[in-house]
This record gives sequence, structure tokens and C-alpha cells, in this order.
Amino acid sequence: MTQTIAPRVRTLVLLLLAAACALLAGAGPASAHAAVTGSDPGQGAVVDKAPARISLTFSEQVALSDDSLRVLDPEGKRVDTAKPANVSGTTYAVPLHSGLPDGTYTVAYQVVSADSHPVAGAYTFSIGAPSKTSVSVSGQSTDDGVVGWLYGFGRYVSYAGFIVMAGGAAFVLACWQRGSGVRPVQRYVVSGWVALTASTLALLLLRGSFTGSGKIADVFDLSLLGQVLQTKSGAALVSRLLLLAAAALFIAVLFGAYDKREDAQEKKDLTFGLAIGGVVVAAGLAASWAMSEHASVGLQAGIAMPVDVLHLLAVAAWLGGLGALLVALYRAPAETPVDAPAVRRFSQVAFGSVLALIATGTYQSWRQLGSWSAFTDTRYGQLLLAKIALVVVLVGIAWISRRWTGRLAETASVERLEVREKERVGARADGADIADGPGDGKAALAGNGDAPGEGADETAPGLDTDEQPDTAPTDTEPAGTERAAQLARQQAARDAARQKRMRDADPNRFGLRRSVLAEAGIAVVLLAVTTVLTQTEPGRTEQEAKAATSSSASASADTGASGALTLNMPFDTGGEDGKGIVTIDLDPARVGDNEMHVYVERPNGRAFDIPEVKVEFTLKAKDIGPLPVVPDHLATGHWSANGVQIPMAGDWQVDVTVRTSDIDEVTVSKNAQIG
Repeated sequence: MTQTIAPRVRTLVLLLLAAACALLAGAGPASAHAAVTGSDPGQGAVVDKAPARISLTFSEQVALSDDSLRVLDPEGKRVDTAKPANVSGTTYAVPLHSGLPDGTYTVAYQVVSADSHPVAGAYTFSIGAPSKTSVSVSGQSTDDGVVGWLYGFGRYVSYAGFIVMAGGAAFVLACWQRGSGVRPVQRYVVSGWVALTASTLALLLLRGSFTGSGKIADVFDLSLLGQVLQTKSGAALVSRLLLLAAAALFIAVLFGAYDKREDAQEKKDLTFGLAIGGVVVAAGLAASWAMSEHASVGLQAGIAMPVDVLHLLAVAAWLGGLGALLVALYRAPAETPVDAPAVRRFSQVAFGSVLALIATGTYQSWRQLGSWSAFTDTRYGQLLLAKIALVVVLVGIAWISRRWTGRLAETASVERLEVREKERVGARADGADIADGPGDGKAALAGNGDAPGEGADETAPGLDTDEQPDTAPTDTEPAGTERAAQLARQQAARDAARQKRMRDADPNRFGLRRSVLAEAGIAVVLLAVTTVLTQTEPGRTEQEAKAATSSSASASADTGASGALTLNMPFDTGGEDGKGIVTIDLDPARVGDNEMHVYVERPNGRAFDIPEVKVEFTLKAKDIGPLPVVPDHLATGHWSANGVQIPMAGDWQVDVTVRTSDIDEVTVSKNAQIG
């Protein structure tokens, strides 16, 4: 039976690894987490005269380099004049040359979002009238070639390495302390440490090229590496390497001094110390992801980061421990097999981990999606549904494993009772033999029909004279001793093989091995889906970006014969409940008296009140303004002002100041042709 298992195991592992690689290959690096929610001029817009600057508004804070925002004329020459800068909130701008001729211009951007993922893209606008352009818009996206694939694969290996190392060590300490001396289990945990260390170093080298040019040649550029070390992501990777040095010491003690410790009290004290130290190191490693990725930005970051740490630790305890159990079931020596109590203890640990995953996963889903529709309308939601389905399947298989564990424990209890009964019967038999006395033994020997003294000189039955063992010392005694040792080793190997066959023939153990193997296979694919999920724009952000894009498409456009103007501007004050969209309706948007309405809505379109909203109009070309307007509150999320005076026609800048709390406020701006 065991001969047929190995090929199946290898085939299943290869298939699962292929599936994981396919998932990773589909996750391009451009699947970033910050999205462009507005631009001025807008995408595809045609303006009457050349703007003084180009501005982009993102869904979150981004990091800029000197070339993050570039504006190219129809011939592909740059027309921006300075470095891009943050002008307000999440809006960034770059100034342009004055007097630009008519034609179609390309705005290309490449920034790094607050959660460490690169954002790149391009769009066009026209001055006067559209024209032909030599600039390829599609070529402005983030490179998704070799560097992007390597970075995605490195992220997968880093997650897998952490899970294997932390979960394997937890399995040994909490469930099967005898496993500290089992070589396959040692190799399993150490391989996790090696994988995490190697992938962290690789990510550190790839980071500069991944967020920049995307060229292999830039991977070993020391200047880029220096820039990476000054970023949040670089600091997280360096701190991870430092914590891995502490993890190496932990592993050395676990598989060294801990395994050799024989005194029960000393081993108990060392177990407690290793447990505390291991939790601290593992939590620190998990925090290196939480502080630089999804959890560090957006809603309730102070709560989301510790929740993310707990989520990752629960994943490691469950899936990493599952891998260690699989190694123990398949590779542990016959003399130290994993026992039923260890499997039962792991079952309890896994159950607690699943409860923690449900609680933390529910919070993370709410935080990243924000609405039920995001489950089906966004790529993040669809991937999350796939992850949930895999977790449900994994829990179902774990329930089957739990049943096999119960049967294995019952079998072990019966075997222990049988062994005790045999020992008790053997002890009684030995006592009876002693009670018979030496005289009875002699009589038994004489019962063969020979005199008591005759048997001493006869050869042993079944052996010829020349086959009798020669007990006299000879010159060949050393060779005979070596031969005896070799025979002893062969016999020990045969005994071990027989014990392994007997152990593997147990249907309960065989069933447990198959169910645990299936769990591990699902876990490989689950980890791949999770890695892709961390590289995908959250559903909440994607929906906000779609809403803002559709709104900006109608911005600065007349709504009919009345000439009314509608401006939609997303805002984010950075505080709790600080995101939304403010809409300015100006009617008739002409010189003279105008009626203005201000609407404030959440990203999901629901109106809500804020403590204060102010509007200012500025005509920079004529040095007029700012002209302040404080509208009156009419209803939930609705303010109004009459008699708003626009003194002359021109390209007016409309500034809206939004305050969502006593300290949280932001000013968003947009230009509009009025009059």
C-alpha cells in the first residue's frame, strides 16, 4: 500500500504547485491599491486654453519621485516644468509650460500607494481640439514582466516560509514535543526559515525595480536599494531580517538544548520560555506585513494592524501545523511515530485557529469591501469568495481528520490494554517457572530418553558437527565480531521496516494520512489565493474609484440649456468616517447672480451631515478672489446659498473645505469654466 502512496503524493503536490503558480502568474503588479479618483483636466477632456498645471487625485496618500507625473506633448516631449508635489489631501500636481499649443497631451503617472503597491497608468486630454499623438498610452503601465512575476512569487514564498516555520515550531512545542528530535520535522521548520530569509532578501533587491523601471538590470542598483531602505516597505523588510536572526536562535535551541534536556522540570521551564519567545518573534514577523500593507492604511488602521497580526498567526498555527503533522505522519521514524494524543492536541489548536480566522476575517472583509455588492462586482470580492470557499472545504476535510483521530485514539487505547494484559500474563508464567524449581528442569531434559549426562556431549538437534558455533577464540574473531554487528544492523533495519509496515497498515492511520494530505493540498492553493488577494485593489477602493470616475466624466459639463454646472469632488479628511464626495451645483453658472447647492454623500451614495462646509471661488488669471461662500444647511447632506456673485467669465478655481470633526478637515479643488 505504501508503494502506491508515494507516486500519488508526488503527483498531487506537483498539481497543487502548478495551480498555485497559475494563480500567481495571473496577479500582475499593476493590481495596486490606490486608484485615481479624479484629474484636472479630466480624461478625454478638451479645454479652450492650456492649463497652468495638471493635478491627479488618488484614493489614498501616495509616494512620489521626480518622474512620478509626466506630461508629454503630441511628439512625446515633456512639457512639465518641476517636480510633482502634494497640493491638498490626496491631490498631487505638476506645473506646465505656459502657452502650450493646441493638440492632444498625455499624462503618465507612476507612484507608490501607502500600502506599498505601485500604481501606474496614463490618460490623454486635448487643448483646443484633439490631434494625433506619437505617445502610446498602453505602454505607460507598470511593467508586468519578469520583475513583476518574481516579486509576486517572492511574496508567496515569504508567506509560505513564515507559515511553515512558525506553524511547525508551534506544532512541536504545543502538540508533539518528541518531534524536536525527529529529523524530518527539523528539516521542515528549518526549510521555512530558509525560504522566508531568502525571499525577504530577494524582495529587498527587487523592490526598487518593481516600483520603478521594472528592468532586471536595476535589481542590483545600489542607489535604488538606498532609496528603498528609506521607505516604509524597506524598513519592514529590514526589520523582518533582524527578527529572522532571533528566529534562528529560537530554532537552534528548540532542536538542540531542548531535545537533549532530560529533567522534567527543566524541560517544562524551557518550554515556557520558548513559547513566550516564539510568540514574540512570530508576532513581530507578522507585524512586518501588517505595518506596510493593507492594514496600515484606510479605515481604522489602529485596529486593523493588530487584527491582521492575529489573523496571520492563526493561519500559521493551522496551516503550518498541518504541514508538520503531514511530515510526521509520512516521514517520522517507526520508533518515534506521531501518537494519537499529539494529533488530538493539534486538532484543538486548529479549532481555536479557525475561530480566530472567522472573527478576524469577518472584520477584514467588512473593512476592505464596505458593501455586499462588492463581493460580486469587484475582483477583490470575487477572490475573497474563492478564499472563503476554500476555507469551508478545508474545515470540512479537517472534520474528517478529526474523526480519524478519534478512531486512532481508540485503537491506541485498545493496543495499550492488550500490551498490559500480555505483560501481566507473562509475569504470571515467569513466576510459575520459578516455582517449579531446578529439579523439574532436569527431569524435563531427561524426558527425551537420554541420561542427564549424555546430552552434554551431543550436538544440537538440526545442526551438523561442522555447523556448531565455535566459542573458542581464534585469529578470525575480529572479523566475526564485525559480521555480527553487520547482522545486528540488518536485523534492526528489518525490524524497523516491519514496524513501519505494520503501522502504515493500520486503516485508521492510513485514513488520517490521506485526509491530512488533502488538507495540505487545499492549503497550498488557499495560500496562493491569499497572496493574489493582497496584491489586488480592495473592493471598497475600487467602487469609490468607479463612482468618482463616473462623476468626473460629467464634471465641468453643462447639464442642459440652463447652463447649470455640476462639480463632483471626492474628499478624505483622514479621520474616522472622513471619506465622501462633495457635489457643487451652480445655476446658471454665468456672470452675475447664481444659485449654489452643495451635497455631501458617502462613497456608497448615502447623504450625511458634516460639521462645516465652505466654498471659495478664485480667478487666478485676473487676480480675483478667493471669494468665500458659506452655504446654509437645509437637510441631511444638503446646503444652499443664493445670490452667489461671479464678477466675470473665466477659468475659475472652486475650492471646497470639508470638516468632518473638530480637527479633521481637507480642502479639495477643481477648475471650471464659468460665464
